[in-house]
Amino acid sequence: MNTEQTYQQLKELRLQGMATRYAAVTDQPLHQQPEAHTMVAMLVEAEHEQRILYRTQLYLKLAKLRYTAYLEQVNCKPERGITSEQLIRLGECSFVQKGENILITGATGCGKSYLACALGRQACVKGHKVLYYPMNRFIEQLALARLDGTYLKWLNQIAKVPLLILDDFGLQPLTHDIKMALLQILEDRYASGSTIITAQMPVSNWHDYINDPSLSDAICDRLTANSHRINLLGNSMRKTKNS
Repeated sequence: MNTEQTYQQLKELRLQGMATRYAAVTDQPLHQQPEAHTMVAMLVEAEHEQRILYRTQLYLKLAKLRYTAYLEQVNCKPERGITSEQLIRLGECSFVQKGENILITGATGCGKSYLACALGRQACVKGHKVLYYPMNRFIEQLALARLDGTYLKWLNQIAKVPLLILDDFGLQPLTHDIKMALLQILEDRYASGSTIITAQMPVSNWHDYINDPSLSDAICDRLTANSHRINLLGNSMRKTKNS
C-alpha cells in the first residue's frame, strides 16, 4: 500500500481533514494502527470537523463582528440582568431558527456589544450566516447603496441572512429614508430572520426616538414581537478592566 500516494490523492480531492488524519495514523507503528472500519470512521470524523471549522472561519470573516467574543466569557449574574441559564438557552441558537429577535439594552460600557458579538459568533459556530453593523456603518452603507445602484441587492442580502446584528441603535437621528429602509428590512425578515439590537435607551423609548407615529408603530411592532429582552445592569465593564 502506497500511503504517500493515498495522502496526495486525498489532498487533490480537497479532503484536507481526511488527509491530515490519515497522515497522523499511518505515521504510527503498524501494530498501533486501527482496523479498517475504525480508520474509515476516524477519517470521516476528521473531515467533518475540518469542514465545520472552515465554515465557521468563513462565516466569522463575512460577519465582521466588532469583538472576538465568547459566551463563556460573558459575566452572568442575576444582578447583571442575565443568568447563566438564559445564556445557555440563547447559546443553543434556536432563536435564529425560529426567527426571534434579541433586544439588548443598558448603559454605555455594560457589555451590550460584547454579548451581541458573542451570540453572533455562536451562531456562526452553529452554521448560521451573520451580518454585523454598527448603526453608523449601517447608515453609511445605506447611503452608498443608494448612490451606486445596489440598494435592492443590499436589501435582499440583509433579508436572507439568518442573523442580523445592529449595534448602538439610538445614538444618531434617523432620516425618513433610514426609517423606511429599516422597516423594509424588518418586514422582509419578519418570522424568517433573527435580529439582535443593542441600545442604551430602553425599549419603551424607541417609539419616541423613531419619531414618526405610523413608522414607529410598524418598526417597534416587528422588533418586539417574538423577542427576548435583556437589560444589562451594573457598572461599566471598561472601568472595571482599567481599574
